[in-house]
Amino acid sequence: MPDRLGLYPGTFDPITRGHLDIIQRATRVVDRLVVAVAVSDGKEPLFGLEERVRMVKDEVASLGADRAARIEVRSFSSLLVHFARDVGAGIIVRGLRAVSDFEYEFQMTGMNQRMTSEIETVFLMASERYQFISSRFVKEICRLDGDISQFVSPAVEKRVKARYAKG
Repeated sequence: MPDRLGLYPGTFDPITRGHLDIIQRATRVVDRLVVAVAVSDGKEPLFGLEERVRMVKDEVASLGADRAARIEVRSFSSLLVHFARDVGAGIIVRGLRAVSDFEYEFQMTGMNQRMTSEIETVFLMASERYQFISSRFVKEICRLDGDISQFVSPAVEKRVKARYAKG
């Protein structure tokens, strides 16, 4: 039986403990996982694409050698279903925090299914302790000089703080 390859897409601006939770749990569902960092110029990310990819790679490495060996981090700028097909993924993994996430993800999944029925979307509910975390809130809290240490790793915290110190 061939490996089940999953794709976990996102902007990861910055990567949070919630993202890492979904990554870890996704590796229980798929044999290999591609964490796909989206260009997302329209969102005006705090970090450039290469820096976001580097942060995700660093965080994945912290999960341990066995798990990290089954995870690849790549950037993409195409339609998600095209990228999934290009890397050979049969599963798109999406994390859900709240009902509001579901509405958006439901629409996105419907559109993706219309474009290609060969790729399934799997939803993982955020663990209770991470349901409220979003990259947007992390950036806002840091920008206003709040403590983000419980939402991101120390390495990511340092990068986010440094970025706002430059501003």
